[in-house]
Amino acid sequence: MKKKISITMCCMTAIAVIITAIAISLIGYCKNYDEMKKSIKAEAEYVAEAMGSKNKAYLDSVKNITPSRITWIDDSGNVLYDSTGEELPNHNDRPEVVQALESGSGESSRLSETLREQTYYYALKLNDGTILRMANTTNSVYKDIFSTLPYIIVIIAVILIFTIITANNETEKIIKPINELNLDNPSSNLKYDELAPLLIRIEKQNEDIEKYISRLRAKQVEFETVTENMSEGLIIVNKKANILSCNKSALEILNDGEFNYTNKSILDLNHSKSFIETAEAAVNGKHAETELDIDSRSYMIIASPVMQLNTITGAVIIIIDITEKKSRDELRREFSANVSHELKTPLTAISGYAEIMKEGWAKPEDFRKFAEKIYNEAHRLINLIEDIIKLSRLDENEIELNRESVDILELSKNIALRLDPKAKEKNVSISVNGKSACISGVRQILDEMIYNLCDNAIKYNNDGGKVNIIVKDYTANVSVTVKDNGIGIPAEDLDRVFERFYCVDKSHSKESGGTGLGLSIVKHGAKFHNAKINIDSTPGVGTAIEIVFNKNIN
Repeated sequence: MKKKISITMCCMTAIAVIITAIAISLIGYCKNYDEMKKSIKAEAEYVAEAMGSKNKAYLDSVKNITPSRITWIDDSGNVLYDSTGEELPNHNDRPEVVQALESGSGESSRLSETLREQTYYYALKLNDGTILRMANTTNSVYKDIFSTLPYIIVIIAVILIFTIITANNETEKIIKPINELNLDNPSSNLKYDELAPLLIRIEKQNEDIEKYISRLRAKQVEFETVTENMSEGLIIVNKKANILSCNKSALEILNDGEFNYTNKSILDLNHSKSFIETAEAAVNGKHAETELDIDSRSYMIIASPVMQLNTITGAVIIIIDITEKKSRDELRREFSANVSHELKTPLTAISGYAEIMKEGWAKPEDFRKFAEKIYNEAHRLINLIEDIIKLSRLDENEIELNRESVDILELSKNIALRLDPKAKEKNVSISVNGKSACISGVRQILDEMIYNLCDNAIKYNNDGGKVNIIVKDYTANVSVTVKDNGIGIPAEDLDRVFERFYCVDKSHSKESGGTGLGLSIVKHGAKFHNAKINIDSTPGVGTAIEIVFNKNIN
């Protein structure tokens, strides 16, 4: 700005000086020229008056006292006398002579071929019809102007230097307040009234920008709060596959949480082929999905392109942990297979015995035996179906029974009483110890949980074995432990005994009529009551399973 102002002022100064110099030269020239014309006219009239009938001798005497050129011409244009002494041609075509012959006087001006001089001619008609012409030469206006050019240049140079200095100083004074404007508070800078509209607009724009930034910050905080607390991984990339945003879950899943993704490509985040191909497909405008296994967990990678005005601007990649889903699917498949197998076994037995009886292959004395076999297998089948229904209801949380205060000691004694006949058949003693302890729960489910634990303890016990139910009342918890001195459970099977249809000793389970669902019902019942299960078992020594209930569960 300062440079532009200085150049403008210098140009205006130079133009002004040149125009002024030319104007002064023209005015001076015109004034001198007019004075010269008046002088020549007066001189011509004087000479004409004084000349009378005198001849050339008079004109010779006059030429020595006047700088003007004197020419005497007859009425035919012939030159009778010229003060320069030159032989001149006929002058009847000269403008001033023609005018003088016609009107008594005439004048004209002629420039030299070099334009450096201008000659003024004045012709006056005498009484005898001849023409007296006087002329004088002066510098032309062009010569006057060019003669002053060096002075003009010097003056322009001096004035330009002064102008530059003045322009710089004045520009600095003008610009300084503008450079020192407080744009955060424009209204405090009102030094020039002319800046008021601009400052008002700046202040209004500052307010609008601040509001816009506040909204953006709020949205950013909201976005970060949502994305950072997502269990799913979220990655946003631009069209060059450079990472724009990556939440904590994505970093933990793909790179153990240690990765500075700023200005990095998504291809640096994980080097697996399926992940790279999925990301590249999304950046190229195609929706893509793939599964990725990382550290024994399974993830679904879903990548979708982001389009704006039919142009790909980037992609969004979501990472979902599907480990539990795959596990449930696997368990469901196993459950379906196990149910099919477990149902098929008693049905096959029932069908076989029935076919033998139907075809008459059985002896009459064996009918009772076969009928008992059919009854036992049918009873086992009914128990299996009932257990499956119970598990299904627990899985779907479809228990509609109301919670109530249940005394675990009293419930345990009742269960021990019901199982006592079965225990005596196995030559196993069952006892209950502890003191009264109440919790809030569903009596039927609690009954099934403790019943299944005691039933298993009887089934998988030795001849003459013992089953002890121990109830303990703590400040915040109530525990019930079913302890036996039976066959025990191997260490490698402890983590699986609560799985559906899992039996440590399948042959023993068949003999005892077990369905393999008892401990699974216990596990789901504990989950329903928000209880904790502890198991301790040693093969050949016995097993102790403890269920810990929270007194404050609702």
